[in-house]
Amino acid sequence: MFSNQLEDIIGNLSLYTINENETLIDISRRYNLAFPEVLLNNPTIDDPWILEAGKVISLPTRHILPRGKREGIIINKGDLRAYYFKDENTVYSFPIGIGRANWDTPLGKAVIVGKKKNPYWTVPESILEEEPHWPKVVKPGPDNPLGSRAIYLSMPGYLMHGTNKPWGVGMRVSHGCIRMYPEGIERLYDLVEEGDKVEIVEQNVKAGWQGGVLFLEVHTMHEYGLEEEEKKKPNIRLLPEAAKLIQVAAGVHIAKIDWVKVTEIVRTASGTPKAVLSIY
Repeated sequence: MFSNQLEDIIGNLSLYTINENETLIDISRRYNLAFPEVLLNNPTIDDPWILEAGKVISLPTRHILPRGKREGIIINKGDLRAYYFKDENTVYSFPIGIGRANWDTPLGKAVIVGKKKNPYWTVPESILEEEPHWPKVVKPGPDNPLGSRAIYLSMPGYLMHGTNKPWGVGMRVSHGCIRMYPEGIERLYDLVEEGDKVEIVEQNVKAGWQGGVLFLEVHTMHEYGLEEEEKKKPNIRLLPEAAKLIQVAAGVHIAKIDWVKVTEIVRTASGTPKAVLSIY
């Protein structure tokens, strides 16, 4: 997904009619989405592998940009997307997978220090201790978890890369690296350069303006994206953060905020921008 009319919101919501024998993974990947975020936007879908042909679903292809300086890459663990700001008017967005609990992807700032096509994977000792079936070095090919492209960060041991398990995009399943669809990492690889800045943030709640309307977007992890035995946290815990962001963004228009709607947006946490104020 990309936009060349940069405001606080990129993309547009769209509807999709399911065809015979399609899975939600197929549909999501085709539209540069991760299937857990599509599930959040369509709570009536029970099984992403078995879909009802002819059913119309909503695709969450509209996003509020994360807070931060709009340059280089912003990786948002909160909505599991990476945003690449090519220039002041152009931004690309890609779904990502991140580290699981014991291998959490760190927050912080970095720069790109290298890029490699068809990379070898030198398996870290820490991973070999947990998963001794790996060889010390994995050659390029279908069994290489790094996929066809790797972008190396100045954070030692962390990189952005493709995957041979695309279903893991949109989930916390990696050993800390940022995992992308094969087509996503190939596109990003061609866009970025060594020295480009990278910032990793965690913003489950975002607020932004478009055309005189203030929007709120709240994310939570769908049950399919949780680790085994991990319990889903209540969405309402994000209300104080949402209230603070909305008040700051609204400024002098704070009296016009629909707080009932704000609470409902937090409660449902659909991951799509919803209007909470209009200055017209």
